[in-house]
Amino acid sequence: MSYRGRLAPSPTGYLHLGHARTFWIAQERAQAADGTLLLRNEDLDAARCRAEFVAAMLEDLHWLGLKWSEGPDVGGPYTPYTQSERSPVYLEIFEELRKSGTIYPCTCSRQDVLRSASAPHPGEEEPIYPGTCRPPPGSAVSSAPRSGVSWRFRVPPGEPLGFHDGLQGWRQAVSGAAFGDFLVWRKDDIPAYQLAVVADDAAMRVTEVVRGADLITSTFRQLLLYRALHLEPPAFAHADLLLDAKGERLAKRHDALSLRALRMAGKSPCEVRQMWEQTIGSA
Repeated sequence: MSYRGRLAPSPTGYLHLGHARTFWIAQERAQAADGTLLLRNEDLDAARCRAEFVAAMLEDLHWLGLKWSEGPDVGGPYTPYTQSERSPVYLEIFEELRKSGTIYPCTCSRQDVLRSASAPHPGEEEPIYPGTCRPPPGSAVSSAPRSGVSWRFRVPPGEPLGFHDGLQGWRQAVSGAAFGDFLVWRKDDIPAYQLAVVADDAAMRVTEVVRGADLITSTFRQLLLYRALHLEPPAFAHADLLLDAKGERLAKRHDALSLRALRMAGKSPCEVRQMWEQTIGSA
């Protein structure tokens, strides 16, 4: 299969310099492989996603010099390219996982998990689920309603996992220790990030996922989902994160380093690209 890469911004704020650098790397890798680059609007967080941010991300990425041949603004063979319009895809995946018995309903809140003895220290990526609602092995497939409860993927305990990262080299983790049973469906009847990304990357025939290094642990979760669904996973490449002057990774709260603010300050696309090679530094 020919190379297919993707940009997957979420319109919950203005894109910052770190997003721009990662997306630029994704474009470079697609170009080097003479492949296709698509853009997907990951707008499932209805409480935070706004139409003005969708318009801004498309405009700002075009201004920076990024080009894609498939996306919500240009169409393509795997439409729609907006996640909020892709419910049938997610429902099919959910039912497949339910029928296989690899997911189960969970009534625990995030605070319940945080209060558990196995929860990580503040600042770590995600608390490890203590297994409160996990049914014993051999239990019947749950017929609980899809909405009103959360649904978790049953992670095999103590399994060594590994993959070759196109930018970070060999990465490995042990399931159940590095991460626990994770959410695939939210109680408000919306797919969680892990399920939506796997469903979309598989449906859109993505061959390499380029994203930030903060999502390496998510890759191990997603590899388990690909296996449960009998799907071939893409390759992965995780870019180092950009840091601010205090050594903290950039986030959308860094308004001064958003592409929109840099444009308004008179920076050129070339100057913006130079910024991530100079004073910010990388992790």
